[in-house]
Amino acid sequence: QVQMVESGGGLVQAGGSLRLSCATSGRVFASDVMGWFRQAPGKEREFVAAISRNGGNTLYADSVKDRFTISRDNAKNAVYLQMNSLKPEDTAVYYCAADWPGHILKADPSEYDYWGQGTQVTVSS
Repeated sequence: QVQMVESGGGLVQAGGSLRLSCATSGRVFASDVMGWFRQAPGKEREFVAAISRNGGNTLYADSVKDRFTISRDNAKNAVYLQMNSLKPEDTAVYYCAADWPGHILKADPSEYDYWGQGTQVTVSS
């Protein structure tokens, strides 16, 4: 059974930082491209970042570039999202997702096969 569990969300002031984690099980993690997405109330789910199977390539949405960093640890079956210089518009539920088999980095959520339940990030002004 595939399990993907996000953690690390919370309430932070604008300008602050959070580090999200996504622990996975039930899959050959190293075969997956991993992504982070977010969804704010009343809005569609949007791409945040993606990372290749070996971590050598990354892709970011323009809105988070130079502020967020995606990374992964294949030995721990985990993917991370370091979020710095947070803004109120970053407030959303953040989801990790897995694309199997992962060959290229994708920003379309419909291309991802497995999803976590999400973790809430709230940035106050």
